[in-house]
Amino acid sequence: MKLTFQFSSLLLLALALVSFTADTKEPITVFLIGDSTMSVKEPKAYPETGWGMPFTAFFDETVTIDNRAMNGRSTKTFLSENRWQPVAQNLKKGDYVFIQFGHNDEVKTKQSYATEEEYVQNLTRFVKETRKKKANPILITPVARRKFDAAGKLEDTHAIYSELVRKLAKKEKVCLIDLDRKSQELLQAWGPETSKLLFVHLQPNEHPNYPAGKVDDTHFNELGAREMAQLVLAEIRNLKLDLARRIVVPAPKK
Repeated sequence: MKLTFQFSSLLLLALALVSFTADTKEPITVFLIGDSTMSVKEPKAYPETGWGMPFTAFFDETVTIDNRAMNGRSTKTFLSENRWQPVAQNLKKGDYVFIQFGHNDEVKTKQSYATEEEYVQNLTRFVKETRKKKANPILITPVARRKFDAAGKLEDTHAIYSELVRKLAKKEKVCLIDLDRKSQELLQAWGPETSKLLFVHLQPNEHPNYPAGKVDDTHFNELGAREMAQLVLAEIRNLKLDLARRIVVPAPKK
């Protein structure tokens, strides 16, 4: 009887250890690479806020968010300025790279301009080099600009470059977060006037950083950044990424 009790105790202990090991999460890093709509802002730019800033609060202590996004950058300049290479070098198995460019790639008058072919080529490089390290690339379409026509319909300002991302995701079998479409739906739902509350719209002397005021329909304030980050979080859940197991923010009730 004593031996049976000891065996049962050992068996239960072994099962508990196996269960503990299975539930243990290895620390991972989620790298964010992209442009100003995602980046961390200096205090002098407030209330302008990149969606990558509130994004850090969504995950448990096993996740480190390393936001490498930078104002004015495109896939082209992210490479030419040696911003991607340190990310690729530091990737480890199980990490994630969230890749969101397009705002600056698509503007022909900017030095950051990348042709459609260059854009796809550069995104492909990010994907392949991420996978080479057994990490997880996530392609994200560029977030929508606030631009309504006279009838109150939001205009699709990223149509060409967003579609390139969608096609590449399908070709390379990469998880896609279609932030362009999701953010368009959100802005359309808020409407031409109320959607101003998500962006940097300031009256003169309303904020010390912008004494002359500011009207910016590309960059978010804190509220807008949180709303966009929530869209990304919802897609992480919808895609059933392993990263979703590490989310600490409750899913909204339907």
